[in-house]
Amino acid sequence: MPPFQLQFLDHVAIRVKDLEKAAQWYEGTLGLKRIQFAEWGPAPILLLADQTGLALFPADSKKSIQKIDHFAFRMEFNQFEIARDFFRKQEIPFEEQDHHFFKSIYLTDPDGHTVELTTPIKEAY
Repeated sequence: MPPFQLQFLDHVAIRVKDLEKAAQWYEGTLGLKRIQFAEWGPAPILLLADQTGLALFPADSKKSIQKIDHFAFRMEFNQFEIARDFFRKQEIPFEEQDHHFFKSIYLTDPDGHTVELTTPIKEAY
């Protein structure tokens, strides 16, 4: 059993043909709250229902639309640090990224799915 604890599913990321059209659909159809950060540029566009969200990314024109890009679990910062240390000690491959408001660890499951563990580091919304 790992020595850290997840809080909740933070977001699911999907690739879409038209960012604006998709964002408007999720806002207007489901009532999700749109969040965009200047620091991130035009993508992703976050669409939130309370603390769970959808992240829209542009589709890669060289490939067909991917249904799901990745999914993410939210963690408290101290749990994030414990997880990072655990992965290092267990020699579990991961990539860490700083997203200005969040830090994330990206892992790949046995079937090739990208799993993100994310923690807020600044007040964003």
